[in-house]
Amino acid sequence: MNDSPAESVLHNCDQRYMRSAIDAAHIAEENGDVPIGAVIVHKDEIIAKAYNQREQLQDPTAHAEIIALTQAAAALENWHLNGCTMYVTLEPCCMCAGALVLARIDRLVYGCDDPKSGAVKSLFSITQDERLNHRVEVTERVLEEECKAILQSFFQQRRTKNKEQIFP
Repeated sequence: MNDSPAESVLHNCDQRYMRSAIDAAHIAEENGDVPIGAVIVHKDEIIAKAYNQREQLQDPTAHAEIIALTQAAAALENWHLNGCTMYVTLEPCCMCAGALVLARIDRLVYGCDDPKSGAVKSLFSITQDERLNHRVEVTERVLEEECKAILQSFFQQRRTKNKEQIFP
């Protein structure tokens, strides 16, 4: 694969910002939540960095993407997030994909697919649905193996812990 110089720079930037999202995912894991992290970049600057907080806040909507969108809107003092890119470690669900469209974010970069609830390509294509008033450019599978490994490790540990509680 021979990338043009512009594509190569974009690829390197995508990896750098995805590493920030992975760092945020580790915070979610430390707090006992599913390790998903998200960052939003505007003009080459991170303006939002969030992680899943559903367990911490006891809020089903406290996904990394939703919290990051709220932070970005506050940073820009505008709910229209034109010119922004979101980096998230896992393909967004229906709620989060819909919020990206509503926020009019320009671009989404995600780490790994979510075959059980992904709404960007796995189950639905909300970000590309022509019936909606906005479409989001999508780049998938950036640092896929790292993003996948964090989630697999978390759920393996959770399964082991659950077995130990059932069969002491």
